[in-house]
Amino acid sequence: MPQLRLLPRRAWAALFSQLLRPPCTSSPGAVHCHSQDFDIAGQFDPMIPDAECLKIMCEILSGLQLGDFLIKMSWKDVRHEMVAKKGLAPEVADQIGDYIQCHGGVTLVEQMFQDPRLSQNKQALEGLEDLKLLFEYLTLFGISEKISFDLSLARGLDYYTGVIYEAILLQSPAQAGEEPLSMGSVAAGGRYDGLVGMFDPKGHNVPCVGLSIGVERIFSIVEQRMKTLGERIRTSETQVFVATPQKNFLQERLKLIAELWDAGIKAEMLYKNNPKLLTQLHYCENMGIPLAVIIGEQELKEGVIKLRSVASREEVAIKRENLVAEIQKRLSES
Repeated sequence: MPQLRLLPRRAWAALFSQLLRPPCTSSPGAVHCHSQDFDIAGQFDPMIPDAECLKIMCEILSGLQLGDFLIKMSWKDVRHEMVAKKGLAPEVADQIGDYIQCHGGVTLVEQMFQDPRLSQNKQALEGLEDLKLLFEYLTLFGISEKISFDLSLARGLDYYTGVIYEAILLQSPAQAGEEPLSMGSVAAGGRYDGLVGMFDPKGHNVPCVGLSIGVERIFSIVEQRMKTLGERIRTSETQVFVATPQKNFLQERLKLIAELWDAGIKAEMLYKNNPKLLTQLHYCENMGIPLAVIIGEQELKEGVIKLRSVASREEVAIKRENLVAEIQKRLSES
């Protein structure tokens, strides 16, 4: 692995400008500019980091539970790569064009291995061997069924140099009767071996491969799903709100919220000495906080706390010593 070193400030600025610039909006496979990235840089044996990036992409999309998805994989500018960079004769590259309309997994790769037009060319064989190796790693990672080798895939960004891929949803999360949401790709990436060296004064080569998750598109899909299911979009992770109808009850609220925090319950209250009860309850509803606990003079005297379901507005009195257990039970059932 080459020794990495600091680049000049202007070089880093130019590099990040290139990496983070919005993709061409006319490209159907472009992921929106608001994204989260993962990259591996360095000189490693073939296809190991590429396979890990695809594994990470699968884990992220599976964890988000957006629905079934497929990752299409190809090479940047296939014919140009084969002729200009791999040294293939133009006629051989054109023969490979017969496979442009095909897509599949390791079976397609094996089919190309058996094609005498390709098997007699050293460069074509090297590329197919890399591809077969990649699918071997993907099989070991348990994700080969999520990957489709598709030579028709094209990415709009010009810094990709090798393998490219993008993830598409196979079905919309909308239920029957709903208009399906066409989002294009939700994640994409590939190999960009020459980009870092472009900004290094000494031209050190630092091979890189990475992926980008389209945050805005995923937010749009999640938002549509929640609307379809009649769920509100929460902007807070708070589970319980501590309220009071009385004045001069700040100390009791602080004691109560400390108990909830110590039990690992996400709780909050208004930072006011004497907030109005209606203001507190409206805040719960607007923020989508599921539960509220209410303490006042009567509750303090009886040794109970009112537990309120914000959505249904139903209230029950719970003994103070049983409050944490009851909240945890309700949260586990929701």
